[in-house]
Amino acid sequence: MNSIPPLWKELSQSADFVCYEHQMNSVPLYIGYFKSLIESEILQQHILSCLSNLTNRSFEDLYPLIPIAEKEISSDWDLIQSKIYRGYVAIQYGHQSIPCILVNAASSNGRNVTNPEVEFTVEGPKEAFVESLDINLNLIRKRVPSPDLRIKEYMVGSLGKSRVAICYLEGLTNKQYLQTFIQRIQDVQFDQITDSSLLQQMIEDNSNSIFPQSIGTERPDYVAWAVSSGQICALKDGSPSAFFAPVNLWQFFITYEDYYLPWIIASLLRLIRMCSVLFSVFASSFYVAVMTYHGQSISNVFLPTIVSSRINVPFPPIVEVIIMELVIELLREAGARLPTKIGQTIGIVGGIVLGTAAVEAALTSNFLLIIVALSALASFTTPIFRMSATIRILRFPFIIAAQIWGLLGIFICTIALVAHLLRLSSLGMPYLVPFYPLRTSDLYDTVIRPPYSKFHYRYSFLRTLKPARFNKKNVNAKRDIDD
Repeated sequence: MNSIPPLWKELSQSADFVCYEHQMNSVPLYIGYFKSLIESEILQQHILSCLSNLTNRSFEDLYPLIPIAEKEISSDWDLIQSKIYRGYVAIQYGHQSIPCILVNAASSNGRNVTNPEVEFTVEGPKEAFVESLDINLNLIRKRVPSPDLRIKEYMVGSLGKSRVAICYLEGLTNKQYLQTFIQRIQDVQFDQITDSSLLQQMIEDNSNSIFPQSIGTERPDYVAWAVSSGQICALKDGSPSAFFAPVNLWQFFITYEDYYLPWIIASLLRLIRMCSVLFSVFASSFYVAVMTYHGQSISNVFLPTIVSSRINVPFPPIVEVIIMELVIELLREAGARLPTKIGQTIGIVGGIVLGTAAVEAALTSNFLLIIVALSALASFTTPIFRMSATIRILRFPFIIAAQIWGLLGIFICTIALVAHLLRLSSLGMPYLVPFYPLRTSDLYDTVIRPPYSKFHYRYSFLRTLKPARFNKKNVNAKRDIDD
């Protein structure tokens, strides 16, 4: 093994790497670190101050005197190099190939915990994950103060090792799902994992599907609920979001705010959300099918209005729909990529101006403009962004099939979509459960959100080791009004 100081010459090619020599008992003591990664106060007060007190003492006395918990001794250069890149200070005594002391002095500079930006809710906590893994784990531990909560860390990536933490409840989470999740994390072969969303795609059962098979979130309370339900969560250092699995299709249309609202209101909002998704997928394609092949099915009440709105439009319905759908997507992308205030202005003003101009120029009909606008609004009701993007993409195959075969094309596309969903799984769990395979005991928290007195059992499709949430004996007992 080469001595460490010559190997530090490679790191010294970076301007922010510091390597200097400190004499102790006439023997050189080498200290190396990246000044951009460490906290200077920790270095001065807790590390260098200990070196000044070792005038008449040996190198072995240094390790127990450093008042920092995260430290270790190693002679493995790969480990030493990895630690230095994570904000550790390396100390070696002389040129010999002897163990090196590694002391954690990483800088804690980062974004403070703020309100959620993507999953903002009126009810419930107002905290979101940040880029620091340690802070994110703290947010989870505060909400799951259980001795059964287990956190395992892994290093992922060949070019730059990234810290990935897996959270689950020991004695509750299904061991098969847990083993599959951990195995896929360990099997990831990629040079650099910059965000948890990359990791999320790499461990999914079918990476070629446009349907996500795990849920990403920035809310610690949502992760706490998922972990307590028996699901497995993963977080990456440097990423302000987490993801958990296994999941089914219906969980993508459930927002965690549903559990903070009264169950009747939450159930109605869920029904509106799911109906909106169906409308967003089928509305434009039904318009193309009816206007192209099934004009006789239009009611006499609406026929004069539709005919008068399309009388001056020179394009067939398919071209008209594609133009309007692309305009909506352009406005959406422009609003998302621009700064917040400018993006809102572009979305509102652009939509009004382009919509009015398109109708006046006879490029589209008023009727279609209303359908496309409602379809775009309906797609925004999906609380998970990745599923919202999936719903947006799904509209185009249905529109094309409606132009080719009419309502039969929509039916064929629906059958193909259902067949694809039947084949999907999340960590081996069927994607359409509890409807297929049918689990009648799990239907209570799918389309509607029942009162908490009905949450006696956890989802059976998660196959948890502790199915019961609480003792059901006295759950229906009513107190006297004077108690």
